[in-house]
Amino acid sequence: MATKRELKSRITDLPQRFAAMTARIEAQLEQIERERAAGQEPVPQIEFADLDRITEAQKAHIRQRGCLVVRNVFDDARVQRWNESLSEYLARNDYLAKLAKDGAVDNYFSTLASAKPQIYGVFWSQAQMEARTDPAMAQVHRFMNRLWQFESERGREFDPDQSLVYADRVRFRQPGDASLGLSAHVDSGSIERWVDPAYQQVYRHVFGGDLAQYDPFDAWQRTQVREIPSPAVCRMFRSFQAWTALTPQGPGDGTLQLLPVADAMAWMLLRALQDDVPEDELCFAAAGRAMTIVPQYHELLLRGYGSIPHMQAGDTVWWHPDVLHGVEDVHRGTGYSSVMYIAPAPDCAKNREYAAMQRPAFESGRSAPDFAPDDFETTFEGRCTPADLSDLGRKVMGYAG
Repeated sequence: MATKRELKSRITDLPQRFAAMTARIEAQLEQIERERAAGQEPVPQIEFADLDRITEAQKAHIRQRGCLVVRNVFDDARVQRWNESLSEYLARNDYLAKLAKDGAVDNYFSTLASAKPQIYGVFWSQAQMEARTDPAMAQVHRFMNRLWQFESERGREFDPDQSLVYADRVRFRQPGDASLGLSAHVDSGSIERWVDPAYQQVYRHVFGGDLAQYDPFDAWQRTQVREIPSPAVCRMFRSFQAWTALTPQGPGDGTLQLLPVADAMAWMLLRALQDDVPEDELCFAAAGRAMTIVPQYHELLLRGYGSIPHMQAGDTVWWHPDVLHGVEDVHRGTGYSSVMYIAPAPDCAKNREYAAMQRPAFESGRSAPDFAPDDFETTFEGRCTPADLSDLGRKVMGYAG
């Protein structure tokens, strides 16, 4: 691979650089292991009501861990209404029968060791749109976006105070399910992180210069990245991936797993350039697929990988786009483990471009552009329409005015 050879020849101190990055990661892993041994949770947690009172020290800790739980964004009664509304929407429109007969398939997760989770490909239900366009969600999005260094010599890389909707799906994972997990991976590109010119700028301090200056929250060039097309590769820049809990769930309930280390990606990028990795390989990274985490190459990182804290309905969890994550293989709990995926996509040219493609899909009920084209909702009764949107809803959907 020409890019790999070029990177290896460019990085004249590759062994020392990798050793320094390894030491940086090991120190963080040791701290995480100490916290877990003491019964402490390494994923930071804050209350929605405290967003305006979070200290700079707390923000620095969130940035280091690359993830956060924000609790009580929505109250129980409202989430219960959303659950009931979603169930009624799916049943009234015979979703499961349509899926069994005509469902499209994407292969984005086909290289992972586990099967894909029980995700329902609906995008435009009233419940989903209400949650996406709620002022509380907008407030959390602003907080999360502002954790980034979004000012550069070119001006603002994105507007932290204005996000756009990235329409995603819902998960209803049944208790007892033993086949619908996701092994550890990273989205937002795989081989792109080495070969895309913008990604090379994002990781400029990893591939050259002063490694100590690498900051995963530096937004320089993040919004210029171009992903290799695939039916399930996100074309928006998401400052975080995220979901909102619709049901209580925790470790053992088929829930999210994370490595709470924001700069682990820098180690992964250098790991693929080591001599024990075949010349034509990047630790099994493949175009158009999720970036895999495998024990053969990434055993160090898996030391810190674990499940998120127990979540209540209305809580939210957020993780940086470079953070390793997955879903527990087995749901050993007694109730559904259900979530809505709602990530912040701050206003920028890249995200406006996608929003312009997404709006006609919303208006007609087609599947969102990044996803397998089931298009079931074109005939669904009760789906959200432009006429149902609030003023904020129209704004975050990218409508003018």
